[in-house]
Amino acid sequence: MQHPSPAGPAPRTRLARLGGLIARHPRTWVAAWAVAAIACFAVAVGGVTGESLFERLHSGAPTVESESSRAQDVIAQSQPALETLTLQVTGADLGDAATVAAGQRAARAVAEVPGVNEVRSPLLAPGGLSDRSVAPLLLGGSPAAGGFVTVVDFRAGLSKPDQDRAEQAAEAALLEVASAVDGQGSVGSTSKVITAITSTVERDLLRGEGIALPLTFLVMVLVFGGFVAAGMPIVGAVVAIGGALLSLFGFSHAVELDATVVNIVTLLGLGLSIDYGLLTVSRFREELGERAHRTPTREEIAHAAERTVATAGRTVLFSGLTVAIALAGLLVFEASIMRAIGVAGVSVVLVAMVVAITLVPALCVLGGRRLARRATATTSDVGVFSRLAAGVQRRPVAVIVGVTVVLVTLALPTLSMRLTSSGTELLPKDAQQRVFFEQLARDYPALSAPEVTVVAGSADTAAVQDWAAQFAAEPGVEGVTVSPLGPDHQRVDLRVAGRPTSDEAQELVATVRAARAPFETLTTGQAAGQIDFLDSMSARAPYAVGLVVLGTLVLLFLMTGSLVIPVKALLLNVISLGAALGVVVWIFQEGHLEGLLGFTSVGAVESLVPFLVLAFGFGLSMDYEVFLLSRIVEFHRHGAGNDRSVSLGLQRTGRIITSAALLIVIVFAGFVAGDILIIKQMGVALVAAVVIDATLVRMLLVPATMTLLGRWNWWAPAPLRRLHDRFGITE
Repeated sequence: MQHPSPAGPAPRTRLARLGGLIARHPRTWVAAWAVAAIACFAVAVGGVTGESLFERLHSGAPTVESESSRAQDVIAQSQPALETLTLQVTGADLGDAATVAAGQRAARAVAEVPGVNEVRSPLLAPGGLSDRSVAPLLLGGSPAAGGFVTVVDFRAGLSKPDQDRAEQAAEAALLEVASAVDGQGSVGSTSKVITAITSTVERDLLRGEGIALPLTFLVMVLVFGGFVAAGMPIVGAVVAIGGALLSLFGFSHAVELDATVVNIVTLLGLGLSIDYGLLTVSRFREELGERAHRTPTREEIAHAAERTVATAGRTVLFSGLTVAIALAGLLVFEASIMRAIGVAGVSVVLVAMVVAITLVPALCVLGGRRLARRATATTSDVGVFSRLAAGVQRRPVAVIVGVTVVLVTLALPTLSMRLTSSGTELLPKDAQQRVFFEQLARDYPALSAPEVTVVAGSADTAAVQDWAAQFAAEPGVEGVTVSPLGPDHQRVDLRVAGRPTSDEAQELVATVRAARAPFETLTTGQAAGQIDFLDSMSARAPYAVGLVVLGTLVLLFLMTGSLVIPVKALLLNVISLGAALGVVVWIFQEGHLEGLLGFTSVGAVESLVPFLVLAFGFGLSMDYEVFLLSRIVEFHRHGAGNDRSVSLGLQRTGRIITSAALLIVIVFAGFVAGDILIIKQMGVALVAAVVIDATLVRMLLVPATMTLLGRWNWWAPAPLRRLHDRFGITE
């Protein structure tokens, strides 16, 4: 049975005219993109402007304007945060007077380093090592254990070059202190942690691309059966990466850009570029297939380019816009990191989209005769995917029930999800700075930041002490201290056993905030910051979801002319993403596959991950939905019945969707192979989302539901049908 062929005279739409322009000047387009790519890499990575993107990255827990941030502002006014450097020494001979004297001389030399404001060390105590005031700086509170810490505070207001020089000189001087007392020393600081995270991110990015690009090239050689066709999407992806890095470099001057943003956004651009390139090259070869068994003329290659940009280009535009809409939902949130990811992500999607409809077609035109050698005369309407569609269409209800049960089972762990905001735990367990701070927290608990801090708006220390005493008996509380904070405030530090964001710490925050006080109180700390962040995200989530849902519904309606298909697509994506998050909880929160994936569970999922997975995963799911729907709609508009359109659409796109999914899984395997915990969690989540979507949803649920709905798939109220007739986007 023959279907009405969608082929015909080249449509003279704007996209078709763009394809014709590219066909007439392919070398100009390729040269322009080559120059642009070189410039992008030179600026973003090469540091031709004086610094590279990776030198401008930051790291820290996500924050929003809240009670916690207001408390931090009050603390900063009276106790400005100073850059510090901490030395831990073990195995020192503190019982020998000559050794201690040598250590004292070395410690005084640290204080003489330009830029150093103060040195806190038991070696410099007026009463010597037996002075009770320095017990918190001694391992076990006594010199007998042979361990101590020395903390260097730098002067406020140092320029970055002066700060860097001061830290380097102070670190060298601190290590001399360890040597003078015959001990082993290690140095750590917040800036060193940030450097460790950003350098690990950079290494992870190089490793991820090192894994993704060669493997995707090999897979595409198998898909296309030739090196030329396989190389075109890869070239497009490399150019898109350059554009992604440049856009991130630009955004780093406008907002503080978290180190993890780079990997997330760049690999998304890489994955989308490969997907779009695969679709474009496949469609170009299909168009050339109409002229198989002979070498195509320049006019025929130009015609194929016009058709490719008009059809595959339209699909790419729809897909890119759906992904951009999903990421634009992040702009609704208050947290600056979410907005940064949203803006950077949208820009990267746009770069990938433009590359796919300009550079890749230009490469196709230049390699047109080589591509034509392997083009087939007619794409078969019968194959693996049409037979799969036929099997699904015979038992659509059974398929829907079976697949839904599987997806709901996978999603069940999501109900027990716990969220956290890790610090040094983001680094691998054996990372030097993580080991340093875990040892510091264990051996010198008085030096670690209190889990919960309350800023009390009272000048009466005794009154605040009386009020704070009630919290000493709360679960997990190990200490309560009150100290003046400027002339009008008191600072209450509450120390809690366990991690800074433990259940006990979060419950204590809730208890403190609920407690009545005769003065104003502001509660802060890592647990309080996480609570405020999640409250802010929850408050803004309905607006973000509404924006994404509305934008997606409108776009898919303009594409299909149906109201049912967009609603169905949204519902299927929700189930699919729930299953992907369930996989993340099962692995990372419950601690499964630690050895295989190379991580140590912190008993929770990073707080950013669910929101980013919903945004990125939704975008990628809609990406494949658009790939499939574009061909189903194309055949349906040319007269094929509902079931026939579904079968043909799946047959024509099944290989592309499967290949694209495999390629993007390879790309996100770079996330999984990374050392940063949040990146690894994102990698697993997106791999799960893509695999679930490209197999269970796209190959089974979509054809099953479209078969069951039949002609209702194409239903829309009469006013909306008239609206689509006027504004709908077709070829």
